[in-house]
This record gives sequence, structure tokens and C-alpha cells, in this order.
Amino acid sequence: MTQNHHGSTGSGSGSGAVPSGSGAVPSGSGSDPGSSGSAGVPAVTFDDVRDAARRLAGVAHRTPVLRSRTLDALTGAEVHLKCENFQRVGAFKFRGAYNALSRLSPQQLARGVAAYSSGNHAQAVALAARELGSHAVIVMPEDSPESKKDATAGYGAEIVTYDRYTEDRVALGRKIAEERDLVLIPPYEHPHIIAGQGTTALELIEETGPLDALLVPVGGGGLMAGAATAATALVPGIRMIGVEPEAGDDTRRSLAAGHRVTVPVPRTIADGQAAETPGELTFSLNRWLLDSVVLVSDDEIRAAMKLAFERLKIVIEPSGATALAALLAGRIDLPSAPERPGRPGRSPHPPRVGVIISGGNVGLERFLELLG
Repeated sequence: MTQNHHGSTGSGSGSGAVPSGSGAVPSGSGSDPGSSGSAGVPAVTFDDVRDAARRLAGVAHRTPVLRSRTLDALTGAEVHLKCENFQRVGAFKFRGAYNALSRLSPQQLARGVAAYSSGNHAQAVALAARELGSHAVIVMPEDSPESKKDATAGYGAEIVTYDRYTEDRVALGRKIAEERDLVLIPPYEHPHIIAGQGTTALELIEETGPLDALLVPVGGGGLMAGAATAATALVPGIRMIGVEPEAGDDTRRSLAAGHRVTVPVPRTIADGQAAETPGELTFSLNRWLLDSVVLVSDDEIRAAMKLAFERLKIVIEPSGATALAALLAGRIDLPSAPERPGRPGRSPHPPRVGVIISGGNVGLERFLELLG
């Protein structure tokens, strides 16, 4: 795929509230990356990510970046793990949710918010609503992990369940928002959500310095769109590599086709990446910013979770493990490290690779079941 690492820092997407009802965002379909339809200005810019970082300061955790000599030896790279399993609600989703809700007016917060999610966005919206004095109604699949449903309810949200294989969660979420006059907070189809997620890559690169590649799990595409917006602005030429489960390769197929395609509801242990089609806005950004998308099997995801537990001493959920799984399984054609100043030829140093561990929300019984 031809890439266009524009790293734009033009005017931001504004501070308007997330609309109620459809939550739709104009994304444009022209040649400009993620064009908002206003003179080719990208719908999400690096300025938006930096603004989100200021808004999240002191609210979201600045999560740790872990290193492991064992992991470096196994992969032939200098690996930097951005551990969003240590984020509030146990996943990166809190960043985008709080960034979006914090921009609502007092009147909108008083009305309340709605969201649809397989789990992590649900918890994020529930907690952000509680922090801001609002209340949330969350549409979740019946088969969402019990740990995620319990946590969402624990943050004070009302849960409405649906069958992910026979019902349309977007339509259900819109219906509830309209009937109850709630503000709908989409999981990835909004500039404020995307900008908030992009702070993961901003923090990572601020701590590590330039990276040769960044591996990011891809579901609806919001984390990748935000991370790529930040990373390509900070490190021109960085390789942005998305990772999807084999059963849910909607973004890979969409990039190959040049337009959004739909796949059957994925049946994979990576429940947070069980997307049928990329978001319209996220795809309009990712089609320009991604270099490639690779796939991992459920067994490879399990192997990554096992290594993370045994050698890194961290617990990560299946969706959070896919980027690490791709690296461990050799799915990545690692770039060569840049030539060192004053030394012609290839650098003797291994490539510097960032990996986003997107979440750790897995209950004990499910964890044992997956690795048993």
C-alpha cells in the first residue's frame, strides 16, 4: 500500500459535543487522509492528540513501557511494550471516552450518555460518565465476558444486552439514545475518541524516542487511527503495522480492496477485535497511515498471553495480546535500524519496535480456560 505519512498539525476538529442519535461523523471520501470535508483538513490531527493529552493529564494513567531481554532475544528487536492493561478500566479505551465526554455541555451530561461495546469501551464510558457526574446506558453482547459486564455495572452503568450474531448493536444503540434523549458515544467513529486513543503513541514515543515500527491491535480502527496520527507526526517514516485476528480481517481486506468491506461476525477469542467492518472515519485515516496489516491465530494469541504471564509477569486479554503475538510469531518483516552517523552501511543495532498492549480485562476463570 502506498503510504502518506503526512503528520499534519493543522487546525483541530473543534470541541463540539459528540452528537446524540447516530453519532455519525463526516469523514469525507476524497484523496485527503481522513478529510473532514473542510478544505481538505484532516478530521483528526496531531494537534488534536496533544489537546487530548492535556485534557487527560491527571485523569488517565500514564501507563508504563516495559522492556524484556528475553523478548528482545526471541524477536531480534529492541521491543518497547506500551502497557495499557495498567490504564484505568484496564484498557486504552478510557482515553478516548474521557476525552469525548469531557467536552459535553453540562446540559448534555445531565441528560446522560449511551454507548455500545463488547466490553472495554463500555467500562470506559461508564467510568468517564461517573467521573463527570453523568450516567450511562451501555449496549453489550450477551456473551461479553462476565468480568467486563460486572465491571461496567460496577461503575454505575445500566446494561442492555443483545445477541451479537442476530442483532445490530449500532441500530439498538441509536434507538435507545433517541428514545431516552441520551448522547451517543461511539466506540471509535468520532474525532475526540480517536484523538484520545492517540495519546498512547504520544506517550510511548515521548518516553522511548524514535521507533522504527509500531504494532497496534486493530478492531474498529480507532486506536490505530489515533496512534498513527501521533506516531507519523513524531517519527516521519515509522512503519505502522496493524494486527487483526485471522477470523476478523475486515481492515486487511478493506485496505486491499480500497474501500470498506464487511466480513461475517468474527468468532475469535479476541472479542474486542470482533469487528465486521472498519469504521468510516477510522478507515479514511488508516488507509493513508497504515503500511500493512498482519493476522494472528487464536493459538498464537494464547501463546503471547502465556509468555506475557510467565516471563513479563503481566496479564493481558486476548485482544490486548494480538500485536505481541504477531511479533512473537514472526509475522512482521522487521525494518533495519537506521544507519548510525559516521558509520556507513547497516547499523549493527536491532530495530526499535513499539508494541501496544491494548488491555488486560480477562477474568481468572476465562484466563485459565484460555491457557489451560
